[in-house]
Amino acid sequence: MGSPDFAAPSLRALARRYEIVGVVTQPDRASGRGRELKAPAVKSLALDLGLAIIQPEKLRQPDAIDQLRLWAPDLIVVAAFGQILRPDVLALPSRGCVNVHASLLPRGRGAAPIQASILAGDAQTGVTIMQMDKGVDTGAIISQRAIPIEAEDTGGSLFEKLSQLGADLLLETLPRYLSGELKPRPQDESQATYAPMLKKEDGLLDFTRPAEELVRRVRAFNPWPGAFFEWESGMLKVHRAHAEAGNAPAGKRLVYRGQAAVGAGGGLLILDEVQPPGKKSMSGKAFLSGARDWTTTR
Repeated sequence: MGSPDFAAPSLRALARRYEIVGVVTQPDRASGRGRELKAPAVKSLALDLGLAIIQPEKLRQPDAIDQLRLWAPDLIVVAAFGQILRPDVLALPSRGCVNVHASLLPRGRGAAPIQASILAGDAQTGVTIMQMDKGVDTGAIISQRAIPIEAEDTGGSLFEKLSQLGADLLLETLPRYLSGELKPRPQDESQATYAPMLKKEDGLLDFTRPAEELVRRVRAFNPWPGAFFEWESGMLKVHRAHAEAGNAPAGKRLVYRGQAAVGAGGGLLILDEVQPPGKKSMSGKAFLSGARDWTTTR
């Protein structure tokens, strides 16, 4: 069970080693300016692999449950599926349900753990293979693997690393888990943190916040929902930025050493790569050469 690109490497890895009786993924969704229906990444891969697929709007639909019973899986593997599994689904496979989660649980429970790890300034993150229960990412830990968060990592680059790490760890874990060699261990509830689902408005930069925090926000929200702020010419997207020491009122636009900058809490946010309304992404310096109203008073 899974839908986005994150789940695709795990499905591909499983298909090389195990018999897959069926794939459950989200329905096709309207996407892009034309609002044309787009298939989830997992569906596209499953079609290429010749696997049976269902796409229920909700897993509780009777026809979805009936199909799961017909498939009679020994084990259900979940990766970024986007729906909570009901008790009747959790109880269906004889070997239970396991989840590939993109954090070192119990840190980063929820829908956006990759972005949350960057926002928090964590030195590392990783992948957890866990035994699922009725809670949200609260099940017992089967295995984990950590990787460092590099200074230039974005939500997108970390996504790519963790999706492949999850697939590799899943294949290493399953034989030992199914044989009984690996014993799941409960999570430490006192260490739990939460990573709620992101919304587009989360990308709005608040320049009263510390400049270093804003840099992490730009990195975490690249590519989605993206970091941005409003100025006279419209919404300016910020794809890359760094912080410098300086003293300017929060939100004040200025030129710092030939680069576009904005005053923030405890320093300056230097705009390394931006995207003006209706234009392609460009360097901060290139943007500044054409932004004649950049330093005008608001």
